[in-house]
Amino acid sequence: MDTQARQALDQALDSLQEWKQSFGAWNQDSTLLVSDKKAEEIFSRLSQKLKCNYPFHHPVYAGQMLKPPHPVAWTAYAMAMSINPNNHALDGGPPSSEMEKEVVAELAHFFGYGETFLGHLTASGTIANLEALWIARESHPGKKIAFSSRSHYTHERMCGVLAVETVKIGILEDGSFDLMSVDPKEIGTIVVTLGTTGLGEVEPLSQILPWAKENNIRIHIDSAYGGFFRTLKETDIIDGTSWKLMQEADSIVVDPHKHGLQPYGCGCVLFKDPAVGSIYKHDSPYTYFTSDDLHLGEISLECSRAGAAAVALWATLQCFPLKESEGFGPIMQQCRKTAIAAFEIISKSSKLESYKEPELDILGYFPSEVKKTSEISAKSKKVFDAGMKDQTFYLSLYKVSAKEFVRFHPEYEADSPTVTILRSVFMKPEQADFVAELFNRIETHL
Repeated sequence: MDTQARQALDQALDSLQEWKQSFGAWNQDSTLLVSDKKAEEIFSRLSQKLKCNYPFHHPVYAGQMLKPPHPVAWTAYAMAMSINPNNHALDGGPPSSEMEKEVVAELAHFFGYGETFLGHLTASGTIANLEALWIARESHPGKKIAFSSRSHYTHERMCGVLAVETVKIGILEDGSFDLMSVDPKEIGTIVVTLGTTGLGEVEPLSQILPWAKENNIRIHIDSAYGGFFRTLKETDIIDGTSWKLMQEADSIVVDPHKHGLQPYGCGCVLFKDPAVGSIYKHDSPYTYFTSDDLHLGEISLECSRAGAAAVALWATLQCFPLKESEGFGPIMQQCRKTAIAAFEIISKSSKLESYKEPELDILGYFPSEVKKTSEISAKSKKVFDAGMKDQTFYLSLYKVSAKEFVRFHPEYEADSPTVTILRSVFMKPEQADFVAELFNRIETHL
């Protein structure tokens, strides 16, 4: 596919060059010229520097949430960047702005919103969540924002930026929120994470929804990592309960640069009620003149944004629709099946034990031959380092409280405040055929 993508890119760039020349012949200014020899030297050095990355592209890498974008995405991105459109205003990129509106509508419909919604792409999930929390603050001034103890740290950080008080809600043994511990009169918005970045946990939207509605509390869904798993909501490969209720939320965030096959950065924020657009209202003395239509900069906190991100996502969704039976559905099934296969492999191992059963495609596990939490941490770190050193596998580490750990595994002794376990993110569908070999390699270091 990479060769095919390069050929397609060359042809597309030639076509764009013809379009550029159609406005009249012109030459690049001499101050911008770089000799062929210099360019060759620089790119040769650059390719060597880039080889110092970890092999994000390969199934052997099961560490963080990192993988290269699909060739269709990076080809479309590179093609658009040769023009460098800016999706802040229609003046900066009419075609890419229209493509953004189109893909945002697809995402909104995918998550169950009707024809009336508001949304746009962002540079990241962090910025998307910032905007959702900002709207939460403006919609319920003086109220606190609540989130669980396992939510992404961005919520606490962004609430600090916004000067909003927060409430951190504990998780009960059955995975539900400890709603009895909070005063609903103090809360304006509650964040529900569908796919935590730690272990891919799906928080109980079905429990929180009636409580929030009863108390006039807004619901914001952070599905930055997990959002594309909604393609599987009608299957038996995941528990679809929370995924089927997403349309009840007031706002939703998803990161296409995670499971959506996109380059960094491409996030998205969606609002069920388009009336929140009035909160964004502002004016600019030198933009918004070319059209009376809504400019994307009028409904976003960010100003300049790469139109290429919208172009890349548009091209990707043409190839991979947001459906269960084609496009993203089969891709997400492969990722989920890999995590299930990994869990089953570990269940038969005499050297490893799973922390708990995976809900999506992230698995935590640890060396089982030691019996104290401090020893588990040391052994996990040793395995992590060994794989990196000999480049036979790439994992990540995950820290949990020892109290929580022994609740799941009472046979182990908690002799430290926390315990560090091993963690694998199976977000590449190619890992389905590699997972057995991966754990064979891991066990050689135990």
